[in-house]
Amino acid sequence: MSQQDTPQQAAAERWEAAERLALVLTEGGLQRMSARTLAVFLFTDSEAVTMGDIAERLAVSAGSVSGAVRALASTGLIERLPAPGSRREHYRLRQDAWPTLFSTQNTVVRVMLQAAETGIAATASGDPAHARLTQMRDFYQFLLGELPGLLERWKQAQAPHQPPRRAERAQ
Repeated sequence: MSQQDTPQQAAAERWEAAERLALVLTEGGLQRMSARTLAVFLFTDSEAVTMGDIAERLAVSAGSVSGAVRALASTGLIERLPAPGSRREHYRLRQDAWPTLFSTQNTVVRVMLQAAETGIAATASGDPAHARLTQMRDFYQFLLGELPGLLERWKQAQAPHQPPRRAERAQ
């Protein structure tokens, strides 16, 4: 974005960048609609959005957004907000979205660790599969041991940089 861009050009560039991010997220394994929906949360200038807002921004049906919102909420990336007087549900990207997402990955790490241990038990010690599974187990044990400290260091590093949310400032 250059200083000579009109507000319309700047908005178009912003949403083009959002769509590029969604493509990268999709290539990384996220479902397409979840990726596009997450991009809306990342690039919006609103404190909160509704499914209708997302559907309008992405030019899709509200029904197609519903599953993506559920998926993002279940992973802890977004949260539903109270919206007194509104019949629509409002959502926002959680302040701690990324550490929360990483924390929920502990379940995946534990499942992978268990799968490796099951494989190790089913193979002989001289078997190449046994060696690969042992390395897999060791990696996931290491990762599981490092995640809490890593997340704590992230939290400490971010504390001085975290502006309060609008609702928190009003109190």
